[in-house]
Amino acid sequence: MAEFKYQFFVVGGGSGGVRAARIAAGHGARVAIAEGYRYGGTCVIRGCVPKKLLVYAAHFSEDFADAQGFGWSVPPASFSWPHLIAAKNQEIARLSELYESNLRRSGVEVLHGAARIVDAHTVEVNGQRFSAEHILIATGGRPFLPSIPGIEHALTSNEMFDLPQLPQRVLIVGGGYIAVEFAGILKGLGAQLTLCYRGEKLLRGFDDDVRQHLHEEMTKKDIRILLQSDIVRIDRLGSGELQVEISGKAPGSKLFDTVLYATGRTPNTEGLGLTHAGVAVDTAGGVQVDAYGRTNVPSIHAVGDVTNRIALTPVAIREGAAVADTLFGPGPTVADLSVVPSAVFSQPPIGTVGFSEAEALKRYEAIDIYRANFRSLRQALSGRDERTLIKLIVDHASQRVLGAHMVGADAPEIIQGLAIAIRMGATKADFDATVALHPTSAEEFVTLREKTTRTRHD
Repeated sequence: MAEFKYQFFVVGGGSGGVRAARIAAGHGARVAIAEGYRYGGTCVIRGCVPKKLLVYAAHFSEDFADAQGFGWSVPPASFSWPHLIAAKNQEIARLSELYESNLRRSGVEVLHGAARIVDAHTVEVNGQRFSAEHILIATGGRPFLPSIPGIEHALTSNEMFDLPQLPQRVLIVGGGYIAVEFAGILKGLGAQLTLCYRGEKLLRGFDDDVRQHLHEEMTKKDIRILLQSDIVRIDRLGSGELQVEISGKAPGSKLFDTVLYATGRTPNTEGLGLTHAGVAVDTAGGVQVDAYGRTNVPSIHAVGDVTNRIALTPVAIREGAAVADTLFGPGPTVADLSVVPSAVFSQPPIGTVGFSEAEALKRYEAIDIYRANFRSLRQALSGRDERTLIKLIVDHASQRVLGAHMVGADAPEIIQGLAIAIRMGATKADFDATVALHPTSAEEFVTLREKTTRTRHD
């Protein structure tokens, strides 16, 4: 049997790769990991963590305004974008260092440099080659930019976190979670916001009631939303302004300071040497794997966004742990992704778990739908016209709860708890038998009584 320097070599220092490396080392394997940028990956460095920090910052503008309804006299507040970004950078640096130190503490050899896969058992980093019994690809994804005239003038989410100043007139192109999250952030911090999306509704793939409700709430916040519209070209004028030509239902030429593209992400497989190593990828460049994270090359595995499946950090973490357990732990382990909660940190935020109404109707003959649309107790004194949506989807035959959806304050925090119940197979009767916690928005999930029944043939 060939002698390898490492039993497990991880390419990519994001959440999935780091978890896999630490678990494998915990099982006693000789492990190395390589990262070409900073440890922590997209989520920690330029994704969910810095984004959530900016979401918190953006909420204060409404909080200051709402405080007056509760008796507070708040003097005019001022905001410093450079101060926020500096504070964000300090926290991200701390987390990145924590990721790296935890790896070393776990016994993992930490390398800095972009890795390339030479063959089924060899990885090259900074010109040095390392042999490994097993290789894990965990390089994540990157923002996608379409090929249109002037696209070089546009920014992606990567650059937005490091702008020296807050832009004043912003066009966001896209209708997914990154687009609506940045719309809420930048609007809350004081920018003028236009969102342009070629689809008929925001947030493709989410429940239709959720999509419509968020659209209405974003419009209330003076975010201009252009649906069924697309960008033809971007030109930079002598003044520094960006002139954007828009086609579709809202055609015309408009001026902006910044154009942010949030039109999806693509797997980070370029330059990895996968073709040379014989690793199969899909048409989008995603590494093709089976349920155990194995590629068509038995010694090479992949997890997370690079596989072009469910692009969520906790999913990558679960998949990374499963690969490590399969190779070096108790035995074959599959990441259970049957019930995956997700959140959109829009304003107001979204929490969702299980099937949407449309998905449920594809799988079940008949479903019961329960909805509540209300003004929360906080808004009674704030004077703000913001409404909360809560929705349950139930299998008509078994009465098992198939999906739970919420748009409103604290929705992500609330949905996490409901995900446990839905994964365990809770029925509508179980929800009904649970004592409500009053006064909360969450109590609506256990007090819903009026239903609409829909069948697949409606």
